[in-house]
Amino acid sequence: MQEPDITPDLIAAHGLKPDEYDRILEIIGRTPSFTELGIFSAMWNEHCSYKSSKKWLRTLPTSGPQVICGPGENAGVVDIGDGQAVVFKMESHNHPSYIEPYQGAATGVGGILRDVFTMGARPIAAMNALSFGAPDHPRTRSLVHGVVAGIGGYGNAFGVPTVGGEVRFDPAYNGNCLVNAFAAGLADADRIFYSAASGVGMPVVYLGAKTGRDGVGGATMASAEFDDTIEEKRPTVQVGDPFTEKRLVEACLELMATGAVISIQDMGAAGLTCSAVEMGDKGDLGVRLDLDRVPVRETAMTAYEMMLSESQERMLMVLNPDLESEARAVFDKWDLDFAIVGETIAEDRFVIVHNGVIKADLPLKALSGNAPEYDRPWIPTPAAEPLGAIPEVDPIDALKLLISNPNYASKAWVFEQYDTMVMADTARGPGLGAGIVRVHGTDKALAFTSDVTPRYVQANPVEGGKQAVAEAFRNLCAVGARPLATTDNMNFGNPEKPAIMGQFVGAIQGIGAACLALDMPIVSGNVSLYNETDGSAILPTPTIGAVGLLASADDVIGTAVRAGHVALLIGETAGHLGQSALLAEVFNRAEGDAPPVDLDAEARNGAFVRDNRHLIRACTDLSDGGLALAAFELAEGSGVGVQIDPMPGATLFGEDQARYLVACNFDQAEALMVAANQAGVPIATVGSFGGNAVRLGTSEAPLDALTQIYRGGFAAALA
Repeated sequence: MQEPDITPDLIAAHGLKPDEYDRILEIIGRTPSFTELGIFSAMWNEHCSYKSSKKWLRTLPTSGPQVICGPGENAGVVDIGDGQAVVFKMESHNHPSYIEPYQGAATGVGGILRDVFTMGARPIAAMNALSFGAPDHPRTRSLVHGVVAGIGGYGNAFGVPTVGGEVRFDPAYNGNCLVNAFAAGLADADRIFYSAASGVGMPVVYLGAKTGRDGVGGATMASAEFDDTIEEKRPTVQVGDPFTEKRLVEACLELMATGAVISIQDMGAAGLTCSAVEMGDKGDLGVRLDLDRVPVRETAMTAYEMMLSESQERMLMVLNPDLESEARAVFDKWDLDFAIVGETIAEDRFVIVHNGVIKADLPLKALSGNAPEYDRPWIPTPAAEPLGAIPEVDPIDALKLLISNPNYASKAWVFEQYDTMVMADTARGPGLGAGIVRVHGTDKALAFTSDVTPRYVQANPVEGGKQAVAEAFRNLCAVGARPLATTDNMNFGNPEKPAIMGQFVGAIQGIGAACLALDMPIVSGNVSLYNETDGSAILPTPTIGAVGLLASADDVIGTAVRAGHVALLIGETAGHLGQSALLAEVFNRAEGDAPPVDLDAEARNGAFVRDNRHLIRACTDLSDGGLALAAFELAEGSGVGVQIDPMPGATLFGEDQARYLVACNFDQAEALMVAANQAGVPIATVGSFGGNAVRLGTSEAPLDALTQIYRGGFAAALA
């Protein structure tokens, strides 16, 4: 097959700027072949190289006594005691999910699961954070249905419980939805597998499913804005098979037990190219691949297609040659491909041979470790204008507007399509606060949450970044878990625009400060930039996934209230309404500053909740909708009414941070107030639970009527 000439148009189509192409010419001293151009394009795009974000990601706190492995590997690894570790990561599949919702979301789940079991961990939990356009936008309904079906279709068939996540709607996502997938697994702390190749002349082995033409150029597509050519990008979306992935995880874990694995890497973005280059780069070795040995499912595939295919359910391994027969037997047993496709070499080269012809011969380090790195110009986000006057509103009328909105209505329609109980260790599934999974065979449990409030980040990236971490911290504390560590998914627009880059920088600064203050280091993550369509960017959305540990599943703080429980509010209330849900959904206004985050208060109040869990019968943190929405959600979840004392609307709906609503018996409430006074923690009685109505001050409505609105709001908004 005749390879195309390397022209400026072809270079631009591969996402390479003229100065980047000039750098390629300088590195290799000649015009690259078509395959070499594709390899540089794959490795130097934003999705793989992080060329716009590396400078700032290095400023994040990533270490701590609990951290076994921080960023840089397939997933982060955190010690949970007793010789065990939790392995977790969050990653985006935004562009593919907008183009082809079902397969885009499904393969996002498949990819994040592979990141976890590549490290030697058995997946035990999944979450997803989804952002869609306005509910009445022509594409939103089909995107929601396709994405949710894709997540459920893959995760359910694979057999991992989905225990948490979030769903939001905003017109800013009309042309670019966000699909952030999280997975966590368990491993022995002394049996973690890494991707760095080791030893010269070691066999490089291809594992799993066969290679096809699906997903060719996917990583480059994910590193560009959308425009009116979006439909042409459909072939760049991968196609997943969860049943093959299920066999692959079993085969990989069995293979790891043989001692045959020197290093192993998931074939994710940029497929065979990225996995081979990263293994070589981390091990300071070169790699030679013979593509004639690569298992393929289509005829006449070119070297370019094989190197850039993102076909799913594939791994690359450096093998201990003494154990080849044992390793091959494992994959034969699971009816998966096992092929020696190359070897490690001492030279700093990445050599690709196809049909006996060298199709690429490049310095490997230049592709990964020495890829471009930019210090993009950025400008800080201007300070928000002061919040104007807000009219008085009947609090029950305001609550009805909130709970009928798909942003705050029950998400049962979504999570009921996910298997939340498979593996039989789920102690709490999606619906309210953090999800909880028991650590099988022990007394321990792990809590999982994902959080961000994009309107806060847009108004004030630094405080919005802090708040995303702080809310994740509170969600873990509210169930009694000790926060361990975080993973981030940084979703932003075009970093070449200084205002967008300023949002990214500010959010990183806020996230870093909060992770440090709350002892929740970032151990893994993903950056997704160029989330724009026709020049219009998404809201800045730095999603935070967090994991916490409970020494015993019996220590979980519940969410069930009963008649006679006292309602107590922990934390200071100033009535902050800037960028609040009340302002957005009731008055259709996006004004004011994000709520300030007092990290000392967050740490103090969270520790108080955890330390006094024995006095608390139910707990939730306060976030969107403030006290009013939190009180309703606790009451609705138990089918018990609630009465909140008369107070100003700003106190009811304000979104001040570092606050929790707790419920307990009267004698426990007294003890809790004494303990709070001794600890210097603000606490106040704000009402009680009981009856069959929701009363906010002097305004009330039957709980049944509000429940009907709350449980039907999501489906009604999406017709």
